[in-house]
Amino acid sequence: MSPTSIKGDDNMAYRLGERSQMSFLPESIEEYVSEDDPVRAYDAFVETLDFKEIWIIWDENKVGNSEYNPKSMVKLLVYGYSYGIRSSRKLERAICHNLSFIWLMGGLKPDHKTIANFRKNNKKALKEILKQCVRLCIKLGLIEGNTLFVDGSKIRASASINNTWTQEKCERYFKNIDKHIEGILKECDVIDEKEENNESLVKLKKELRDKEILKSKIQEIMKELKKEQKISINSTDKDCAKVKGRQGTHAGYNAQIVVDKKHGLIVTSDVTNENNDSNQFAVQIEKANEVLDKKCEIACADSGYANTDELKKIDEQNIKVIVPTQKQAYDRKPGPFGKEHFKYDSKNGCYFCPQGQKLRYSHFSVNKNHKLYRMENKTNCLTCKYYGVCTKAKRGRTIIRLGNEDTKEKLERIYNSKESKEIYKLRKQEVEHPFGHIKRNLGVNAFLLKGLDGTKAEMSLLASCFNIARMIGIISVPVLVAKLIS
Repeated sequence: MSPTSIKGDDNMAYRLGERSQMSFLPESIEEYVSEDDPVRAYDAFVETLDFKEIWIIWDENKVGNSEYNPKSMVKLLVYGYSYGIRSSRKLERAICHNLSFIWLMGGLKPDHKTIANFRKNNKKALKEILKQCVRLCIKLGLIEGNTLFVDGSKIRASASINNTWTQEKCERYFKNIDKHIEGILKECDVIDEKEENNESLVKLKKELRDKEILKSKIQEIMKELKKEQKISINSTDKDCAKVKGRQGTHAGYNAQIVVDKKHGLIVTSDVTNENNDSNQFAVQIEKANEVLDKKCEIACADSGYANTDELKKIDEQNIKVIVPTQKQAYDRKPGPFGKEHFKYDSKNGCYFCPQGQKLRYSHFSVNKNHKLYRMENKTNCLTCKYYGVCTKAKRGRTIIRLGNEDTKEKLERIYNSKESKEIYKLRKQEVEHPFGHIKRNLGVNAFLLKGLDGTKAEMSLLASCFNIARMIGIISVPVLVAKLIS
């Protein structure tokens, strides 16, 4: 019996299913999905990968105990991550119940342990997938590499913030554990005198053993803190950091991406355990240039990357750097006696205040890498009508000039140009889109793998999935598949 419509009255009809009907699926798995189904694009993409280059051994003449085809396993991870299915158990369920997964795997059904082990054992390979994906995008003319945007976002680690240990926390726990152990030993002595085989004594000895084990673990953590000179260590994931995000403080990582202006495709991804972006600009742009095999013309980021020493490294390569300072980003106007209103005389190495009084060079701070200029005659400040507004210091007004002040002023001028501000406006819609897709659409609120190697592999996989989804949106599934297999 086939599905039919059964009329309840003249105005309504119900369409009913029939589980006992003989024909439901096509005889061939190949017919499970249509020609324009996105799964075909993911399948074709993995087929184009050079498995030798991504460090996965591919041997068509392999002998011995059979194992699952590495290409099929990579296809499973790439396709699963693209639709927010990352858990090995959910992937196992998908290849048994989802037609597109069944088609992709050709009927193969690895269990969740096999999937988890393949992902864990091939971190290096998963990190390299994005590089090949970018080269493919360049070949298809989807990435130009002229203007690059950098951004970072905090993603939770597969660890609890409660497992983060500092020297202070270790010492505090030590005191409490020693008190507990002392109390347990006294109670044991009392019970020993009364009754040797009392059940409570067994419980106390177990509790004592647990406390001793915890004490030993904390001692190991303290040794590691001292050895690696770290402020804190998480006992679950030793590579993660204590990061601050919009959802509060948690154990996590700082994910970084570099995006191309043309279609918003990701050029490189990275993961660090630094709490902010101030040391990341030069590193990320140089990695992107290496993948592109050329220097970009413009590099842009938000004010979180405004570390002049870092920006200078890229500026010296004749790359236009568009990164605002905090003041510029928030459009803070300088006060009437801000540093911007003091004129610097480079020839004589001194400053002149808005009232024309001279500030001479005082000294250089090696630790802070800046020069300090002080009012030549403090009486000029004390008798000035703006004393108390410009400065309240009895020694007169001072000005700090950074060691790389010239570069800082140059970059500020670059950002203030109309052309630069137009490019900076594009930054938000291009570079924040991938993180929005990954976090909101795919539901990635935490990494599944532990350690920097694992999180970098996962981030690379997520970036590759974003790129493939964008490629499908730009040139359609049939055209993309045709280009990939040609």
